[in-house]
Amino acid sequence: MTIHLADAGATEDFGRRLAAHIRPGDVVTLTGTLGAGKTSLARGLLAALGLPGEAPSPSFAIVQPYAPPETHIPILHVDLYRLDGPEQMEELGLDEALWDSALVVEWPDRAGPDAWPQALALTLAMDDDGGRILTARVPSGWEARWPI
Repeated sequence: MTIHLADAGATEDFGRRLAAHIRPGDVVTLTGTLGAGKTSLARGLLAALGLPGEAPSPSFAIVQPYAPPETHIPILHVDLYRLDGPEQMEELGLDEALWDSALVVEWPDRAGPDAWPQALALTLAMDDDGGRILTARVPSGWEARWPI
């Protein structure tokens, strides 16, 4: 499925709509080049989950956790850009976090090709008019919640 997002605001709005459907145990992966809107989408989602202020990019921290009362559900915003390879994933403890948290993962390819087969996989690409093209791979666990 492909969705056109006209600008950065529309990308954040999509994240806000996505927040109404995410729950603990979910993984949403965000793939795209630098500047494609991954963090904007994540910021919209986190804002809709109640996060006051703008969410920082987790590029330096790699994993930025949020939990009630800061957000409605526990959620980890993850940026794997700085990982050297999948062998570093175990140290992050993300699989254990899925018991009670949702994951929003930027640069999921750094975790290896089969890290989250159950993930709602979103890919963002820039288009010629300055907007974004969002492509979604919707797994069976998301079919009843999609389209957003």
